[in-house]
Amino acid sequence: MHVLIIGAAGMVGRKLAERLTKDGTLAGRAVEAMTLVDVVTPDAPVGFAGSVTLETADLSAPGAAEKLVAGRPDVIFHLAAIVSGEAELDFEKGYRINLDGTRYLFEAIRLAHIEDGYRPRVVFTSSIAVVGAPLPFPIPDEFHTTPLTSYGTQKAICELLLSDYSRKGFFDGIGIRLPTICIRPGKPNKAASGFFSSILREPLVGQEAVLPVSDDVRHWHASPRSAVGFLIHAATIDVEQVGPRRNLSMPGVSATVGDQIEALRRIAGDKAVKLIRREPDETIMRICAGWAPGFDAKRARDLGFTADASFDEIIRIHIEDELGGSL
Repeated sequence: MHVLIIGAAGMVGRKLAERLTKDGTLAGRAVEAMTLVDVVTPDAPVGFAGSVTLETADLSAPGAAEKLVAGRPDVIFHLAAIVSGEAELDFEKGYRINLDGTRYLFEAIRLAHIEDGYRPRVVFTSSIAVVGAPLPFPIPDEFHTTPLTSYGTQKAICELLLSDYSRKGFFDGIGIRLPTICIRPGKPNKAASGFFSSILREPLVGQEAVLPVSDDVRHWHASPRSAVGFLIHAATIDVEQVGPRRNLSMPGVSATVGDQIEALRRIAGDKAVKLIRREPDETIMRICAGWAPGFDAKRARDLGFTADASFDEIIRIHIEDELGGSL
């Protein structure tokens, strides 16, 4: 099997490549080749027994998608995007990367299908940003897409494209609406939701973190480990069970900022909690007001997608995966 990961230099992309290397198989078949692509050169996963091709490419550039599809990968994980805050600040870049790049990929696959019947599994990472306030809690699977940001709008359009290209038989597509991934390792990115990770990540290693919103802000979360699990399951699931509604809201943990802080206290003590400095930010608070507090995610759960059980578990996973298993 040949696996293509677009956005392979990102945090989830790296962890996905590591998981495929560890498992060695996908959908019961040996993973013999991986093509890893990003706008910066990805790192090759350590220990992978098959062939690895590292590509530097911008999916929105002319001809880039056709080149990636030329190798006829069996499974394509499309993770590449610019994040919410950046997409909101740079309107043109957001639509070029998040929408045009995705459409060019889908078109390249369609043309290959016409040429020789090529029909891969395509796993697309969408976002819970496709819905917007006013929102019920929990949000049912049938809730309409009402994005309140350019990022959410771009993802919602791509969901429609994925469903239509799948309906026409050009590829087997599955769109997974990722919760906010927490705790993200490494340095903060430009996502407006970045503080959800930083108020835990930094105090766990003795560093100060800034909290720009009130403790009662509620949101929907999943760990990086769960995110990779969603991707693997989406690549292997029987699409006949999914039916024509190809985009699924993933399970997760609904928690307030206060719940996060109390989980941190239970695991790392008061010393860690005291490193959180409250600095209200009106812009971020306004953005947060339209965010999803949590989903029912019954369809995804019934189809076998699983997530973390609690925020304590999310923190423990970060400690295991990023801090060597102990504080």
